[in-house]
Amino acid sequence: MGDLDRILAVLQEVRRRAVRIGIVLAAIFGFVLFFELIPVRLDVLGVSVPFAYPWPNPFYNVTAQLFRAMRAWMLPANVTLLNVGVGDSVFVQMEIGILVAIILGMPWIVHEAGAFLVPALRRNERALLRSIGIPASVLFAIGTAVGLVWITPFTFMLLFRYVDAMGLTALGGGPTLGVQAFVTFALLYSLAFGVVCELPVFIYALTRLGLVKASAWRKHWRGAVIGALIFGMLVTPDNSGITMLIIATPMIGLYFGGAYFAGRWETQRGGSPPPGAAAGAG
Repeated sequence: MGDLDRILAVLQEVRRRAVRIGIVLAAIFGFVLFFELIPVRLDVLGVSVPFAYPWPNPFYNVTAQLFRAMRAWMLPANVTLLNVGVGDSVFVQMEIGILVAIILGMPWIVHEAGAFLVPALRRNERALLRSIGIPASVLFAIGTAVGLVWITPFTFMLLFRYVDAMGLTALGGGPTLGVQAFVTFALLYSLAFGVVCELPVFIYALTRLGLVKASAWRKHWRGAVIGALIFGMLVTPDNSGITMLIIATPMIGLYFGGAYFAGRWETQRGGSPPPGAAAGAG
């Protein structure tokens, strides 16, 4: 088989797996946009168990239910959401639907990506992939959940205190916020925490592969601090330094945590890179 045939075979495999991922994500996306979940309670062995069943409803659907829950949980009670643009409510439902599809479809995405990459990996790389796969998924889920449940509501509360202090309120007596701006901020901000929580796994993996020595992480900590501040500036959809610091501060702590575990693993291995790995950077 020539080089061109091998390239075409790889592209065909990428296309096949991308289509399979797309079908799963499209099915989830369609479900959350065209069905609502109706809550009921089932009596099982004398115990009342909460349950929900789907019912077709293209307007008050799963994304609308999630939006109402986000609004009640994240925003102070005196904040009024405004539908500024004609299609804002539609775009908001689509944004939430895309996020839900990605989160629920992540196991399938990881499965397809792993099945594509594993044949090209060395033995030590396959072992690393198996050892960090579950921790990486758990850390991403924990980071996103913490962002949705605690960090984002706290950030909204903090920012709207400045709004109240400036007297920037509507005629009804409270501050206002565009519905699309609210959802975009909440989703991006929460996802950013999920990505930030992947940092220790990324650092540990690079050291285990022998690409970066643990001493390099400790040596270049100043650059890591600057990088965390830049990352916080880029991923936060507002222009305040407050949200940047809320993202960057735990990121810096996670960086040092990843460097610690990388150094611990390297010490246990006697400082030598794994067999078949490239030489580490100093």
